[in-house]
Amino acid sequence: MANPTAHILSIVSKTPPPPPQHIVSIFPRTRSTTTKLRFKCQAGQTGFFTRLGRLIKEKAKSDVDKLFSGFSKTRDNLAVIDELLLYWNLNDTDRVLDELEEALLVSDFGPRITIKIVESLREDILGGKLKSGAEIKDALKNIVLDLLTKNGKKTELQLGYRRPAVIMIVGVNGGGKTTSLGKLAYRLKNEGVKILMAAGDTFRAAASDQLEIWAKRTGCEIVMAEGEKAKASSVLSQAVKRGKEQGFDVVLCDTSGRLHTNYSLMEELIACKQAVGKVVPGAPNEMLLVLDGTTGLNMLPQAREFNEVVGITGLILTKLDGSARGGCVVSVVDELGIPVKFVGVGEALEDLQPFDAEAFVDAIFA
Repeated sequence: MANPTAHILSIVSKTPPPPPQHIVSIFPRTRSTTTKLRFKCQAGQTGFFTRLGRLIKEKAKSDVDKLFSGFSKTRDNLAVIDELLLYWNLNDTDRVLDELEEALLVSDFGPRITIKIVESLREDILGGKLKSGAEIKDALKNIVLDLLTKNGKKTELQLGYRRPAVIMIVGVNGGGKTTSLGKLAYRLKNEGVKILMAAGDTFRAAASDQLEIWAKRTGCEIVMAEGEKAKASSVLSQAVKRGKEQGFDVVLCDTSGRLHTNYSLMEELIACKQAVGKVVPGAPNEMLLVLDGTTGLNMLPQAREFNEVVGITGLILTKLDGSARGGCVVSVVDELGIPVKFVGVGEALEDLQPFDAEAFVDAIFA
């Protein structure tokens, strides 16, 4: 008898059963049943989801130009460093490091991180390890890269091994949660992943309509609340149940935007997390916090509060299309130890880029 736990992830269309009470499902899948399988997954093994995360990240390496353009303001602020180091000599060490410190602060690296970087450079310069402007620039880049990778190693999606994998998207109002969810669905769908969206933002009237549009654009199915007073936790729970029963690979859960200081709404997030965990033990696999990159270091208190309440597993930084100060990325990762998983660098479907620390450092210090 075949191993009952073994299965092959399929993206074959299925006719959905009647929607449960209070939930309405729209946009059935239209993918042909002859779609070629790209992955094979056996329960108890991490093959499918592990390869999926790696593949998405590897494909993003060809999109470095978009990441490069997304940090133009940060790069302009840090351009003074090249001028400072061009004719550097040992006697100018204090002056150069003072101006370098100012450049890092303007780029929102934050005082704690900035001091750590500058003092590390000072020690190596005075110790004779760094003897030229080029060596100092390389050392600066390596320090920043180390800060990003030491505390933020798991930049790939961690989706476990059981389907459906559940991803919850959380954040404050206006940060770009629903848009990020739609763009993430687009990336996953392009890899043959069977996706179910869950409209868990039951507070904002237009939120479900917005997610409907993303479902149409990406060809995904969606579960929505039928009544106005439906609880978000109920919507997400029903969506995950359907995902489990009908063999979806990933359930993407939208949630209501909320200020990190609104504790009653933050408590609702706990209820949502517990609701999906009752359906699929260990869910959600990823709790992704969306942060507006234009807010700079103001994103730090948001990240602290959300992490304390629901345990954030990864960050999505949005609106990094020229106006953001990228140093805040380093501060958040270093202080909270939460990896950046995606960055938004534009309005197009493909402009949610998997985060690559090395490409980021190259982009801001080019």
